[in-house]
Amino acid sequence: MSAEIAQAPFSAAAAEQRRKGLRVAFAVSIGFIFAVYSGAIVPFLGPLFAAQFLLGSSMPMPLGKTLGMAALILVAGLFLMVLTSAFGDRPATFLMLLALIYFSCFVAQSSGRGGPATFLVLVVAIIVPLLGILNRDLANSILSILVTGVLSGTLLMWLAYAIIPEPPGMSPAVELPTMRVPSYLRALANTVILLAAVAICLTSDQLAAALVIPITVASLLGQLDVAASGRAAVGLVIVNLLGGALASVAYAILTLRPNLFFMFLIVLVVTLLLGGRAAARSKDAGMFAGALTIFLILFGLGVSPLPGSAAESFSTRILYVAAALIYALIAAALLWPRRQVQVRRLSE
Repeated sequence: MSAEIAQAPFSAAAAEQRRKGLRVAFAVSIGFIFAVYSGAIVPFLGPLFAAQFLLGSSMPMPLGKTLGMAALILVAGLFLMVLTSAFGDRPATFLMLLALIYFSCFVAQSSGRGGPATFLVLVVAIIVPLLGILNRDLANSILSILVTGVLSGTLLMWLAYAIIPEPPGMSPAVELPTMRVPSYLRALANTVILLAAVAICLTSDQLAAALVIPITVASLLGQLDVAASGRAAVGLVIVNLLGGALASVAYAILTLRPNLFFMFLIVLVVTLLLGGRAAARSKDAGMFAGALTIFLILFGLGVSPLPGSAAESFSTRILYVAAALIYALIAAALLWPRRQVQVRRLSE
């Protein structure tokens, strides 16, 4: 009898995480297909926002918080559009201003504040300058791209909770954010790492590579813990590469029967695989969330109407991902404060 009572909380938690994974798979699949059908320039943006919203909590965000997060992302996008327009032709000043934005986001991340909004602002702070500088034709469309992404991500989140609600009388465990003392040195190191990747990509004429590499770097920096063992770091890279490999396989399968229904099935299967693991309460959840991010970006670029996005092979894009992961891993090992790493090892 006591064994059954002890096992009940675990089964309830497993059911809760299963529902969260189903919501992510449903929202991402529906959102991705709708974005492709409507001809969205960046079809992965809305599904990516929705996945981050849903993975951030087992309860739907209150309306006030939802509107606040959407407003934050849009204000950040507008601010970055102004910066890109005013300082895009002055690289040194422009990069310094981007560094301030990245540093603020990484400080918030290191202190446990902001939740998914911090990573989403980072994504916006990467996409807006790259689209604004590398593709002048899209510069005037950036605002509409952001508005569509934020609104669709928000609607997908609420739709997922409406279709797959929590059972009546069930109250999911409240996941309080872990507040920590911000590590300014680590945030500064992360800023240098990401800014270097963005600076290199701003000099490239390959827009797909320019989008993949810095977003992958930002995603890994949010997952990485240098204090972990070398085996764990290798596992982190492998799991993130899994997202790229799945995107390559998914695109190859799609070419056999290129229609929206087949695309929906492919995205649904992959998001069930990655989203289910990302929704679990485990140390590996962040890695699978990163793999899902990489899958959405690579697969989205494959079917995107962006100029030249379909020209590059997926093997080339996976090389971009691998290079970004290895670069971020080595750079973090070299630049992150040693004292912090040693303290963490002693605490373990």
